[in-house]
Amino acid sequence: MTVDTWEVVTPAAFMIGVKEEVINEYLDSEMLARLKENKDACTIRYLNKLRTTMFLKFKKTDDEMRFNLRNINSIEWYDHDEIRKLEKWGYQIIKANTRSEQYQLEFTKLITENIDKCRDLFPEWVNWEYIKELFAIPHYNKKGVMKKEFDKFMANLNYYPFQMYIYWEPKESGNILFSDKKFLTTVYEMHDDYIADKSRYRDAHEDTKVSIYNFIEDSDKIAIVVDCENSDAYKLYNVLKNLDADMLSKISKVVLYDDYHTGTGWDHLEKFIRIPVEHEEVERVTDQKSLVDIKMTAGVCRDFYRDGITSFILLSSDSDYWGLISSLPDADFLVMYEDTKCGAAIKEALAAREIYYCSIDDFCSGNTEEFKRFVLLSALEERLPGIIGMDSQELLEQLYTQTRIYASESEKQIFYKRYIKTLKLKIDSDGKFIAVIDR
Repeated sequence: MTVDTWEVVTPAAFMIGVKEEVINEYLDSEMLARLKENKDACTIRYLNKLRTTMFLKFKKTDDEMRFNLRNINSIEWYDHDEIRKLEKWGYQIIKANTRSEQYQLEFTKLITENIDKCRDLFPEWVNWEYIKELFAIPHYNKKGVMKKEFDKFMANLNYYPFQMYIYWEPKESGNILFSDKKFLTTVYEMHDDYIADKSRYRDAHEDTKVSIYNFIEDSDKIAIVVDCENSDAYKLYNVLKNLDADMLSKISKVVLYDDYHTGTGWDHLEKFIRIPVEHEEVERVTDQKSLVDIKMTAGVCRDFYRDGITSFILLSSDSDYWGLISSLPDADFLVMYEDTKCGAAIKEALAAREIYYCSIDDFCSGNTEEFKRFVLLSALEERLPGIIGMDSQELLEQLYTQTRIYASESEKQIFYKRYIKTLKLKIDSDGKFIAVIDR
């Protein structure tokens, strides 16, 4: 079972200008608190609120300016405190002898000039251009463009999220800010695109997490044991990233049983988690036969009998681990598997022994991109001395193959444009040219 996330939609709703009491009802409260301290996010929020209010009160505002010589900092339907903050931050909001039409152009100009400062509020896997387009009106300074947007907004007010202006073709879509799934599905469909990996915007159900927490709390001494051949480094990181840090602190260690055929992600995992990691590299006697299962069985038995570890969270989708479990009837096990690699028979056997099991595919992968990016950049850095003359797209594909990172073509191209296309030449201390990554 999974639930939808709010990692992407919370900053989007905040920047659009949705009222705080509405956001607080269902979106991420911790993230909202951080956004309120972020000047760039607040700048776009305040400007879009001004632009929306100007649309809604266009004629009334214009009449106040014409006939009563008032400006927006004295008109009651504008937020004067937010205007003062924008002015304090260096944005000239209040202008003399300015009418509603000129103000609309100025607000849109400021939004367009500053929207890219909010890029880092969203995960790298999200297509930033799709988000940006909701705020920046193309060719806004051409005659008739803003008038067209005004007419469209006022004629379709109930189709805009909480009646706040965004640049889109309004239609009946329900509350597009309800969750990451709803928001991203809607925004990507506007560009005839979609997100193939649904784990980006879904997380394990709270019942799953509670079961894991109960297992940890009931254990005297606990370790995570990983069959790296039959598990995914990035999915394990998803699990650890989305579980409570205080609960995870009770885990003694993570033991990785690995051989040279697996991806490079396992080599970097320790840098991103707070649990001590032991990495057991298992050599092969012949290239056709892996000894990881045997080595892992021996290691778990040693940990149980010698080191007093009584409970094990076992990550593997291979039915071979059943021999390990059945050999240690006094040990407690919790099993995590990948959906596509684990059959019904082993699940039935686990259920018969009353051993809790869950899928690591259920845990959200949308907030764990820093780990994948680090692994990709490390792989790229290793290749820098030999990339001269190499096809850049071929290099990109080799990086994803080497690291065992599965990504859509659009995600790969985002990495390509940000890190490969921007590679630079630099002269080192010995006077030699070297390629460097622009981070």
